[in-house]
Amino acid sequence: MNLVARIGKPMPLQVLYTDFTTIRYAGNGKKACLMPLVDDATKWVVGWAVGFRPNTELALDALSMAKATFADVGLRLEGRIIHHDQDTVYTGYRWLRSVLIKHRARISFSENGAKGNTSMESFNGRFKGENKRLFYEAANIWELKRLVARQIEYYNCRRRHSTLGYVAPINYIIQEEILPQPVLGLALQRS
Repeated sequence: MNLVARIGKPMPLQVLYTDFTTIRYAGNGKKACLMPLVDDATKWVVGWAVGFRPNTELALDALSMAKATFADVGLRLEGRIIHHDQDTVYTGYRWLRSVLIKHRARISFSENGAKGNTSMESFNGRFKGENKRLFYEAANIWELKRLVARQIEYYNCRRRHSTLGYVAPINYIIQEEILPQPVLGLALQRS
């Protein structure tokens, strides 16, 4: 059930964590859902989606972006592990069919909710905390999506991470020669 627990330290781009989180916007008067997919080893956000509800469509949109990002760097989702809780979206037919059959990725379930997905909870908490004021200023969902896109680009390309030796995820990927710089440049143009 929890494939990540058996791995120990995942290789770069082997394990993607995900979960839904709520973002407050419009002066705290409205809320939206964010679902990012974040690589464990590199902290690279490879896909994400923002919508009104934490539903299957939102999850599949985020997965579609992750697939496109991987395709841009010559990779596929096949064989990779997607780790999340046991929310009904993640145990539903459409999600399971898309991940397991269509993309041939593997699913790992947290056996005890947020406690079994601490990397994702940590990302969501930091991301929302660092951008709280900015998101409050978004007047509508379209502006919120634009701001989230900008802040994820900042997170991937400029925000330094202590766990990566104080470099941004993209710089870490280049530095560690996980992906060649020209190939990675193509993927960044998408975000």
